Amino acid sequence: MNIWTIILFFIIFGIVVISHEMGHFLLAKAGGIHVVEFSVGMGPTLCSFQKGDTKYSLKLLPIGGACMFEGEDGLNTKEGEESPGAFYNANVWKRISTVAAGPIFNFILGFLIALAMVNMIVIRDPVATQVMQGSAAEAAGLQDGDRIVSLNGERIYLYEELLIFNALYRGGDVELVYERDGQRYTTTIVPQYDEQYGRYMFGFSNGDFVELEGLDPLRYAWYEMRYNVKNTYKSLGMLLTGKVGRKDIAGPVGIANMVGQTYEQARAYGWKDVLVNMMNITLLLTVNLGIINLLPIPALDGGRLVFLLVEVIRGKPVPPEKEGMVHFIGLMFFMILMVIIFFNDIANVFGI
Repeated sequence: MNIWTIILFFIIFGIVVISHEMGHFLLAKAGGIHVVEFSVGMGPTLCSFQKGDTKYSLKLLPIGGACMFEGEDGLNTKEGEESPGAFYNANVWKRISTVAAGPIFNFILGFLIALAMVNMIVIRDPVATQVMQGSAAEAAGLQDGDRIVSLNGERIYLYEELLIFNALYRGGDVELVYERDGQRYTTTIVPQYDEQYGRYMFGFSNGDFVELEGLDPLRYAWYEMRYNVKNTYKSLGMLLTGKVGRKDIAGPVGIANMVGQTYEQARAYGWKDVLVNMMNITLLLTVNLGIINLLPIPALDGGRLVFLLVEVIRGKPVPPEKEGMVHFIGLMFFMILMVIIFFNDIANVFGI
């Protein structure tokens, strides 16, 4: 792992984590909530400084960050007594917005990255510009120039979405909706397995690149965000159902290794290709962080939102000490999980 891999990894990690914690920080400040500490990383503190009533810290382990509020989970009180700026003294909707702001800022960051990317990359609409003779596409009645609208009821906006569908396809009929001369048609296609490429193929190619005009960048940035969100929740679904193996899971070491491999492959094509690839990794990670943090699991933002919504329904909060204990158990679970993922990363890096 060379120095550039380490530098790029920490830049990407810093951007993603800081954007998340900055969401919490800004909404807390706007809501009058006292932020005790704003930290990037976890574990022992490498360096810190105090500005106003907030401590800013850089910690050793690149596995997250924290925006710690006074009185949250019954902790971080001033001399044992909560001040007016304590977390639980704020209106419940201010607390909800503060907690939700972290993932929301991840999605905002993702959209801004996607907006920059679509002006730097080749965009392809899901159009069958050339249908191969004897292919599954030809058998299904597709012709050159047909635009794919949906696959098995799932809307398609980018050619890359067809590629990810292909990569995950494991056999069976596919209901395909396509558009020709302004009319929509439905057909059934059965992708054929190609021994040469070792995967299933529809049997058409795409060489039609989009020329962006007017508000097109905003639309295609949204498509890119949607594409990454869809990949994330599909990956989570495959993880939960056991459809992905140990080698498909990556933690910080695995991500750093991916950054290094991508950098080595891209640098031969120049700085622009390196930049686009690093932006693409950042986009994927920020979307991942946003979605995962919204899961209703203790210690995550989604778990905290569950308690806040219960408070809205009950009309009173769950005692902070009891909620804190639930989140502490969740945090311990994630710390154990990170140790397991760390050793899994090492095994994957060395091909064990």
